[in-house]
Amino acid sequence: MKRVTIYDVAKEANVSLATVSRVINGVEIVRSDTRDRVQQAIEKLGYKPNAIAQGLALKKTTIIGLVIPEASFTYTGQIINGLLDVAKIYKYNIMLHTVTEGISEINDVVENIIKSRVDGVIIYSDKLQDAELSTLTKYDIPIVIIGNKAAQEKISSVYVNIEQAIYEIVDVYLQKNIDDIVIIEDRKNRNSIKKMVSGASNAFKKHNKEFNGLIEIPAEYRSSYDFLSSYLKKHKHSLVLTNRDSQAMACINAAKEIGIDIPNEMEIICLIDTKYNSMIRPQLSSFFIPSYDLGAVAMRIITKMLNNSNDEKPVELSYVFTPRQTTK
Repeated sequence: MKRVTIYDVAKEANVSLATVSRVINGVEIVRSDTRDRVQQAIEKLGYKPNAIAQGLALKKTTIIGLVIPEASFTYTGQIINGLLDVAKIYKYNIMLHTVTEGISEINDVVENIIKSRVDGVIIYSDKLQDAELSTLTKYDIPIVIIGNKAAQEKISSVYVNIEQAIYEIVDVYLQKNIDDIVIIEDRKNRNSIKKMVSGASNAFKKHNKEFNGLIEIPAEYRSSYDFLSSYLKKHKHSLVLTNRDSQAMACINAAKEIGIDIPNEMEIICLIDTKYNSMIRPQLSSFFIPSYDLGAVAMRIITKMLNNSNDEKPVELSYVFTPRQTTK
């Protein structure tokens, strides 16, 4: 089937290409009867304006590049839904790009996206280091980061305060005189672990104690489960905190196999809540993080930046601790 072009619309409406372009791009100087004729031709032929072609006329493409880690699709589904819903309202298209850890660098991906002509870029990453954030400032294009607090020229962000979440839950346990609390290292997200340790450390300081509970996984272990199956035979803690659901599940399974009673002998809390947390038995206590809202707010921020009406301050969203069967 032949693709309908702007030339076909011009011929059908008996007007110039320039007139069709003006109608498509909302230029007001076209007479109303001519505008109606062009619109009728567009509807009759089923013409769909090309976003890039429109961008050449308007000096914008109405396309936003979205960068997400390949390994995070389970968690990012609702983030993407929030983005898409708001993008539809403001008539923006989303161009999805993925970053594969160890293969593609986020700054390289962003550079390639910008070369393909987009109006702005949204990056979902809770792993960005200061050096990477600094590199992103060189681009003269609005960038919104989901998951990291950032506020620099042309860069804004929407995030949940992980450090505060861990601080509050650890403080609750310390108030009950429970201080045998550990955090299991996550080699896939050292930045998130750094924030978790900081939150726990601040809670311990409040109680005039020192936090030394980061459990590092030796390099010879290929998985958290392999390590925990060995570690828990000699160690049992009052509270174990993990970043990812898979690590928490590994801890539950390893504990069960050794005969540790959860939650009576050991409680487990996962930072990030996913659909799997309520499927496993016992059900996993965790923090509900508004992933849909993260995407929706990020898209709203970038529309404001594109219209020069945003002050580029970071937006912090709230979280809710959801107790389930792995805590008392």
